[in-house]
Amino acid sequence: MKLYDTMAREMRELTAEDGENFRFYCCGPTVYGPAHIGNFRTFVLQDVFRRVLQLSGQSTQHVRNITDVDDKTIRDSQAAGKSLGEFTEAWTAKFRVDCDALNLLAPHDEPSAVEHIPQQIALIEQLMAKGHAYKSDDGSVYFKVTSFDQYGCLSHLDQRELRDGAGGAAVADDEYEKDAVADFALWKGRKQEDGDNFWLSPWGEGRPGWHLECSAMCKEYLGDTFDLHSGGVDLVFPHHENEIAQSEAASGETFARHWFHITHLMVDGGKMSKSLGNMYTLADLEERGFTANELRYVLISGHYRHPLNFTLQSMEDAKKALLRIGKAGGALRERAGGDADEPDQQIPRGHDFIYFKAAFESLLQDLNSPEALGRIFSELRELKADKMSAEDAQAALNDLEYILLALGLSLPEVEEDKQVEVPEDIRDLAEKRWQAKQAKAWAQSDALRDELLGKGWEIKDDKEGYQLCPRS
Repeated sequence: MKLYDTMAREMRELTAEDGENFRFYCCGPTVYGPAHIGNFRTFVLQDVFRRVLQLSGQSTQHVRNITDVDDKTIRDSQAAGKSLGEFTEAWTAKFRVDCDALNLLAPHDEPSAVEHIPQQIALIEQLMAKGHAYKSDDGSVYFKVTSFDQYGCLSHLDQRELRDGAGGAAVADDEYEKDAVADFALWKGRKQEDGDNFWLSPWGEGRPGWHLECSAMCKEYLGDTFDLHSGGVDLVFPHHENEIAQSEAASGETFARHWFHITHLMVDGGKMSKSLGNMYTLADLEERGFTANELRYVLISGHYRHPLNFTLQSMEDAKKALLRIGKAGGALRERAGGDADEPDQQIPRGHDFIYFKAAFESLLQDLNSPEALGRIFSELRELKADKMSAEDAQAALNDLEYILLALGLSLPEVEEDKQVEVPEDIRDLAEKRWQAKQAKAWAQSDALRDELLGKGWEIKDDKEGYQLCPRS
C-alpha cells in the first residue's frame, strides 16, 4: 500500500518497522459534545485505511485516544454542573455508539488522557532533565521550542519565521493561532477556574497540556517509534508539530515514520459552524431520514487529500447509489442460489479477487476511495447476473462483499418488486392499445391509453412491449 506522507510530501510505501505488525496512532475525539460529521470524515477514512491494510494481509495495532481533560472539557463540564468524569464518560459513550452505527472497527487500544497522568508527568520530568522544558512562576511547565532544532519539520514553517518567532511569549492555551511559534504548556498550574480538576505533580497542583497527552499515550502503547500517525489536517500545526518536538526531544528517536492527514469537510460550499446551523451530527441526519451507511458513503466519496463538500443532496445521491449496489448484489445472490455466506466482519487477512480487483487496487494507491467506488459501478455495469453461472455469480458476490468490507459499507437490503394482479378487462384494453400502436392507429391508441388512465392504470412502453402498473 502506498500513501502520501505529510512530512516527506510524497507518496511512500507503507511497511511495518518490525516486519510483522503495522502500528499506528489516530488522534481521537475531545469528548465535550457529540462528534460532528467533519470529525467522522477523519475517523471513517482512518477506518478504511485500517481495513485495506488488513485485507491486503497486514496485521495492525490501532491506537486511538480519548481526550477527556483539556480547556473545553473542563469549561463545559462546569457549565453543565457535572464532574469532569461524569461529563466526559457520557460523551465518550455517545461517540462509541455513533462509531458502531458508522461501522467503525474498534481500536485495539483506546486510552484516555486522565488514565495516563503518571506517564505524562514522567515525560515532563524527562524533558526537564534534558533541558527542553522549564517551570514558570505559576507552577506551569513549558517546552522550550528553541531547544529542538527540527521544530517545523512537519508543517514546513519557514525557518526564518521559526528563528525570529520562537522563544517569545509562552502559550498556555491548548490551542492557539496558526503559525504562532511559541513555547507551549506541558503542565498547566492550577487556576481557580479549573475547580477540582487538578492532579499533584513535582511542580505543584495542575493538569497536563493537550499536546503532551498524545505523546505520552503513543509512548505507552507503541513505544518511542511507530509506523504511522494520523489526524485531521487541522492538527498538523500546532498539535502534531508539538508532539514531534516533545517526543523526539525526550527519546532522541524518530517519533512517527509516516504522517497521514485527512483534509477538512465543508458544508454547502462553506465552513461548518453552529451559527450557520450546518454543523450536522449523525443524529441530525437520522432525524432527516438518512442512515449511517449513507453518511459513510458520502464521507468516503471524496479523496482524503481534497476538501469534501457535504450537502443534503449528497445524502440523497448516496441513498440511490447504495440501492443500485444492493440491487446488483441481490441479483448475484439470486443467481448464485440465494444462500450466499455473509462476509467475515473480522476482516480476514488477504483475499484473491476475481472481480472488483481494480477497485481494491485504487485503495492501495493513496487510499483513492472515490476511484474505488467508480470502479465498483463500472464492474457492475459489465456484470450480467442473469447470464452468469451460479458459480461465477457466487464469486462475483463474494468479491463485491469484500470490496464493500474494505470500504466499510453494508450491502443494503432491497425490497423485491411486488407482483400486482391485473384484471382481465384491463389486460384486454392494454393489448388492444398495443395492437393499435403497432398499426400506427395513433388516435385509437391514445384513446385506449386515456381509458386505461381513467380506470386507474398506467401503461409504459419499452423495446420489448409494455408494462401495466397502478396509477399513483
